[in-house]
This record gives sequence, C-alpha cells and structure tokens, in this order.
Amino acid sequence: MHPIQTTAASKVEQYQQLLPQLHALIAADADIPIATLANVCAVLKEQFNWFWVGFYLVNDSRSELILAPFQGPLACTHIQKGRGVCGQAWAQNQTLLVPDVNQHPDHIACSSQSQSEIVVPLHNAAGEVAGVLDIDHTELATFDETDAHYLQQLCALLSQHLFQAA
Repeated sequence: MHPIQTTAASKVEQYQQLLPQLHALIAADADIPIATLANVCAVLKEQFNWFWVGFYLVNDSRSELILAPFQGPLACTHIQKGRGVCGQAWAQNQTLLVPDVNQHPDHIACSSQSQSEIVVPLHNAAGEVAGVLDIDHTELATFDETDAHYLQQLCALLSQHLFQAA
C-alpha cells in the first residue's frame, strides 16, 4: 500500500482526498481489525494534527467501552455506558459534537488539555454500537458538521468492513 498523501487544502478537500485512500486501506486489511484501527488513528492524527484520536470498543459482558488503538497521550481505559461523551454517544447511538468539554455534562477528563471533542459510533451487523471513534483537540470548537459528515462516512466504512460479523 502506498503512503496516504494529501495536499494542503480545505478541510472538505482533505476529507475528500483522504476517504478513498482510507477505504482502500480498510478494505485491504479488514482481516486484521486492530492493525486497521491503529493505522486509521495514525492517518487521522497526522493529517489533521488533532490532540487525540482513538477507538473504544464495546465489551458487552462488562457493559463498558474498552480502550482500543489510539494516537495521543494516556487515555481512560474503561468507560461505562452513558458516562462521558463516549459513553453517551454509545447509549444514544449518535454522533456527539462537543465544542467545549468543560461545559458538557458528565465529561470524563482523561487529559486537562482536551477542550473539544467529537465521538462517532461504529455499528455491527445488527445496527448496534460496536465501538466509537473518539477525537479530541486542545482548542475550543474545533469540530463541526463537516467533521461529523465525513467521520460518519469513515465509521460506516469501518463498520462495513470490520464489524459485520454477527
């Protein structure tokens, strides 16, 4: 696989260049999901220079999210359903955009440097949440509907290729 490359461009153009390349990466390595998730984290962190990019996967037997591949500083290992932005996105089965984590009810501060956050669910074949993509930034209001739109597309690709086993 060739390195993923994009040019200096608007956020929309960056996503439009990146998604087909990520699709190829995901499809090529769908049989090794942890490595695929790790590479997706690395690509997103490098491309957008976000503070923290990572995945949490649902552990049904414990009813919690468990830390999976990520890029960035130390992270929370366990998140209960409904707790924090990640647990709320899981419980609500929807993308959550948080412009100021300090104003968000029940935010879990894994790092005091995190100021804004977006969390996008991943789904299994039954349409249930299988995990979440969590991205943090050190600046307020970093994420918007453009990010939500393209990251939801990315998570749909990941869900299709990695989480469809019943």
